[in-house]
Amino acid sequence: MMMNGVAAHRRNCDLPPSLLRRRVNARGKLLVSSSRDALSSPPAGAQGDQGEAKGGAMPFRFHRSSGDEAPILIPAIGLTLRVALPPSLSDGEMTAIETVNMPGFGPPLHRHAETEVFRVIEGRYLYQCDGERFEAGAGDVVTIPGGSAHAFVNISDKPARQFVLILPGLDAEAFFTQLGAVMRDGVPDAAALNAFGKAWGVEFLGPPLRATVG
Repeated sequence: MMMNGVAAHRRNCDLPPSLLRRRVNARGKLLVSSSRDALSSPPAGAQGDQGEAKGGAMPFRFHRSSGDEAPILIPAIGLTLRVALPPSLSDGEMTAIETVNMPGFGPPLHRHAETEVFRVIEGRYLYQCDGERFEAGAGDVVTIPGGSAHAFVNISDKPARQFVLILPGLDAEAFFTQLGAVMRDGVPDAAALNAFGKAWGVEFLGPPLRATVG
């Protein structure tokens, strides 16, 4: 179903075991077991950590991303990526990235435990979330809850840009670089894609969206 504007999709469905991932910080402390845990309660022992989480605050440390860092170029999937906030600066609570998608490019239909919040900066995208399709343009914000089947594609005739929050965080540079290697000759066979997804807790459900660019 096509919807105008950005639709809110919030579903409380059980996540399959393949999407539950345990994340441990540098001190070996369990952070989250699923995105739902991350949003509903702080990790055990987080409150009271010296110099990090005081009074229940998330354990962020000061960081300034100047935007001058060299981008990560992944031409196989039409993606340019900058990591604005690596997960190490929040004990794995969040990653922030800026992405540029070339016209007609976007990820395969997939789902994972992490929640993603997208803010479109330039261009226009066609999104799909749990079977519903809608468009998002500059200034729009799209929240994809963890466990939702989703995909998007740049439907502009020029590169489109988004700022993305990933909660809990993950090593975005490693993830997208490895995905680019897997997809260097286009969408690979299901076995190769699923092997990659299993290592990262991602379930691939179908091909990328197709849309007329313009």
